[in-house]
Amino acid sequence: MTQPTNPIKPTSKISLPSNFTPKTFIKLPPLTLPAKPKTTLSFKTHCSPPSDNSQTLVSILHAIPDWADHVKERGMRQKRTLYDHEKWVQHRSSLRHWRHVMSSLSSRVVLSLVPPVIAFTSFAAIIAGYNYAVSVQWLPGFFPVLKASTLPYQLTAPALALLLVFRTEASYSRFEEGRKAWTKVIAGTNDLARQVIGGVESSGKNAPLKKALLQYIMAFPVALKESKISCFHEGIGVCEQLMGIPIPLSYTRLTSRFLVLWHLTLPIILWDDCHWIVIPATFISAASLFCIEEVGVLIEEPFPMLALDELCKQVYSNIQEAIATDKIIQAQLAAKLRSHSKEHSPNGRPNS
Repeated sequence: MTQPTNPIKPTSKISLPSNFTPKTFIKLPPLTLPAKPKTTLSFKTHCSPPSDNSQTLVSILHAIPDWADHVKERGMRQKRTLYDHEKWVQHRSSLRHWRHVMSSLSSRVVLSLVPPVIAFTSFAAIIAGYNYAVSVQWLPGFFPVLKASTLPYQLTAPALALLLVFRTEASYSRFEEGRKAWTKVIAGTNDLARQVIGGVESSGKNAPLKKALLQYIMAFPVALKESKISCFHEGIGVCEQLMGIPIPLSYTRLTSRFLVLWHLTLPIILWDDCHWIVIPATFISAASLFCIEEVGVLIEEPFPMLALDELCKQVYSNIQEAIATDKIIQAQLAAKLRSHSKEHSPNGRPNS
């Protein structure tokens, strides 16, 4: 291919800002097309598309986990409330155990455990049914009974307990740090509002500035709640780290793998001693241990678990109350000054 004889030239100069550095474009050699097009080979895959049955099976398997995740996320978006005296009385009531049991089906923690508990309980039922079929000779004699010694479980049980305790304790530490950081938010907001109310005059040219500052201060906690970062001074660094850096993923993955392997082998370990009781035993074990792990995962992100909406409303109410009190004080001072000026003459002597 030959190059054009009359290349296009720029007719006007482009003015660039002082901080703009034009890039040098590399001149590419002219392209030469082959005289004859090359023969291209087209490869066709012979893999058949997934059947409707497999897609239906996948959708059925995903239905329960998706539902459990939806319930969990919906619960995370619920507004938390601050405790008052009545809620504390209900919290420590002697009927709390019955109330907690009756509300199990509405608990997002319990509902989020439905997929793993169903899976491991079903697996235990399959193992128990297989072993029973072998023991009553419903299957050929070369099928073995799946059983093993309990010694490995006795050795690994303390390790699993320590791992769960460490995981939950680390999550609670993050929750506590988030609570302390938002305590600094509320204290800093209230202190700054009091300084503005007491230090800026409400009359004259400073009145609009004072009103705008107080509005910004009231909006500050709400904006931080929405962006999931907080607070004045030291708290902002703490909350950014809590949101950006989770508990080391190795601990989370190790805990999940340990729990899965534990409950996959639990029916085999308990068959000799429990037989068909391995099914409820696996159910109870999975519901208990996975619940502990689930609580640790939930409180690992502390801000959805805190009553941030109530705290923001509290800040707003405190500042509005301080503004109203300041207006009353200013009005009383103005009235006192007016009465004082009426009682005294300009030279300082009282009027007769």
